Amino acid sequence: MEDSASRRAEDTENETPAERTTQLRLPPGIEETTQLRLPPRAEETTQLRLPPAAERPAEKTTQLRVPSRAEIEARSGEEDPAQRPDRGTTSGHRGTRRKPAIPSALAGRWARIARRLKPAYPRPGRTGWRRWVPSWRQWLGAWGLAIGLSGTFLVIAYAATDIPQNLNTYATQQDNVYFWSDGTPMARTGWVRRQAMPLKDIPQDVRWAVLAAENQSFYSDPGISFKGITRALVRTIGEGNTEGGSTITQQYVKNVYLNQNRSVSRKFTEAMISLKLDQKMSKDKILEGYLNTSWFGRGTYGIQRAAQAYYGKDVGELNASEAAMLASLLKGAGLYDPTLSQANHKRAVERWSWILDRMVKIGKLSPAERAKYTKFPEPTTQSQTFDTGKQSDYLVELATQYAKKAAHISDQQFDLGGYQIYTTFDRKRETALADAVTKARKKALKNDPKAAKTAHYGASSVAADGKILAVYGGPDHRTQGYNESNASTVPAGSAFLPFVYAAGLEHGVHKTRDSTATPVTPETLYNGDDNIPVTTPEGPYWDRANKKVAAHNDGNKSWGQISLRKALAQSVNVPFMQLGMDTGLDKVRQTAEAAGLLSSTMGPQVPALSLGNSTPSAIRMANAYATFAAGGSHTEPYSVRRITRNGSQVAQDTPRPQRAVSPEVAREVTEGLTDAFGTAHPTAALSAPETAGKAGTTADDTAAWYVGTNRSVSTAVVLYRIDLAKSLEPLPLKGLAGTSADDVPYGIWAGAMSPLG
Repeated sequence: MEDSASRRAEDTENETPAERTTQLRLPPGIEETTQLRLPPRAEETTQLRLPPAAERPAEKTTQLRVPSRAEIEARSGEEDPAQRPDRGTTSGHRGTRRKPAIPSALAGRWARIARRLKPAYPRPGRTGWRRWVPSWRQWLGAWGLAIGLSGTFLVIAYAATDIPQNLNTYATQQDNVYFWSDGTPMARTGWVRRQAMPLKDIPQDVRWAVLAAENQSFYSDPGISFKGITRALVRTIGEGNTEGGSTITQQYVKNVYLNQNRSVSRKFTEAMISLKLDQKMSKDKILEGYLNTSWFGRGTYGIQRAAQAYYGKDVGELNASEAAMLASLLKGAGLYDPTLSQANHKRAVERWSWILDRMVKIGKLSPAERAKYTKFPEPTTQSQTFDTGKQSDYLVELATQYAKKAAHISDQQFDLGGYQIYTTFDRKRETALADAVTKARKKALKNDPKAAKTAHYGASSVAADGKILAVYGGPDHRTQGYNESNASTVPAGSAFLPFVYAAGLEHGVHKTRDSTATPVTPETLYNGDDNIPVTTPEGPYWDRANKKVAAHNDGNKSWGQISLRKALAQSVNVPFMQLGMDTGLDKVRQTAEAAGLLSSTMGPQVPALSLGNSTPSAIRMANAYATFAAGGSHTEPYSVRRITRNGSQVAQDTPRPQRAVSPEVAREVTEGLTDAFGTAHPTAALSAPETAGKAGTTADDTAAWYVGTNRSVSTAVVLYRIDLAKSLEPLPLKGLAGTSADDVPYGIWAGAMSPLG
């Protein structure tokens, strides 16, 4: 044993390093020997030796043999093409081999650092889902990289962003032009109701009311709110809209440099310009620009015009309470103008109170001063929106309302201006109508000054195709802001009878419950005696006071059996009250609405509906009578035929004719109204045999109407009395409407329709 061991040690000592062999023997069954000889160009020989007589499993021996010195020298003389030098340029080193570059120590060090920093992912030493959770170092590295890239991007974006040299349309003056039906200019208005005020003329309370409401940190922030922008971006990405996050500087930039698009790109550009503008412009100058360009509703831009529109005073005269109300409008005048709706009023009061409390919180209003403002400063209900003329103001108002609705233009878009509104108003008819009313008004003031002071006149002319040709809205839009021609104030009275007549002719009558409708004609007879109880298939109609409802004629006159056509011509009420019950009050209402009356103005569905308890406007009455003149085809009234903006056509909804009653019924109603006109005004009928019209009176003498048609144009005139200083209840006319021989509404109608025939 010792001899064997000593021999192996001697053999090992005698071996050269290139000849040392390492053998690895596997467990019994397989024996493998691996011999490693150091090259160059080592040769590996694998020998498989089978044991004799299968005494044991095969034994695989792998030997790596080092070539002999002679073989090495022979091979070194061969030239490797990959190592062959360029003989044309390196003749001084012919036959030499290029040595590989040795890495520098610095490069090796960085390589080791890079290997250490390289994240092992999925993470070794973890099992299950934990293998995929990044370590805190990996999270920290990712955040650091993101912040670095973001910072670099923002720096580049800031450097590349320039403040625009030109202001956009929000700060550029434009007006809207209105044209008569013949194409000649009628009026000019626009969003130019803006007067720039220097900051020194704007009280401190006004400034801080706005700052408290919109941006209390204005004087200390860098022009943007990082928190607000983040909130806005989260809402934009998460919910698909943009909201909040704007400082006053950003809002000013949006007003004068950018558009109103609600997008992330616009928000980013806004932020970059705001940062740069904050460095180049003083805070006071930015605040001044913001107060002079912001929209406050009622067609006004800037705090000066807003003060005039809502309180009738200059901005320098506003107190802190009024300033807080105006500041609330910056959140959206359509939602916070308290005169528009009850919901708006509630929102405005809450925000007004919040702004005043916030002014106290930031130290810009003393608690004692705040204690004085406990009552909400109600603004005026009417704003001087137009300043074009006495009657044309009413025309502009109607056309503006219609244009916005038909072309789907928002208030803010329309206030930017640049629109050309081609109206349906006829200059000659408008002049004739205004002159006729003015003449009647002057006469009334002369005959009965006391009653005339509370008199109201409304009138309108509408063509059979729906065009509004003329209106009389009041004496002066600047002193009476509401439009009399569009007011639904007093009952139609007996001027409503044609709709009951049309319903009966169109739908027939039912004398018994659930029976088949029986047709009626203009010659169908009805009882025309006064004080006849109204009946239903079950018997008399009882009111809520448990009294029978009876119909009465004008002057309590009885007519006996009378045809429906004659009853219409003579304005006999009783037959039509019963006809309405027989036809069905629902059918009467349906026919009146189909002809053009608004459902919102229809009276209660009781027997009095047939006698005109509805309160239509003059425009709607003229339009409904025009339906009969158009053969039973109704077209909604409209005042604008075409809209362009800076020369380009603006799409708008155009009303289309709709069948209201059959042509035969329309003809029969027109014939009945022609008889009514001829009966009441036989002399005029001689020169205008096809003119149709009817007077309308109420049982309590609170309204007088005349509605008639001539040459496919219908005109409605209404006269009533209301003392607006005391109540909204109509007062008796007391002879203000004249007599049957000298009826004031008819005189106005005839003057507006002149020449007849």
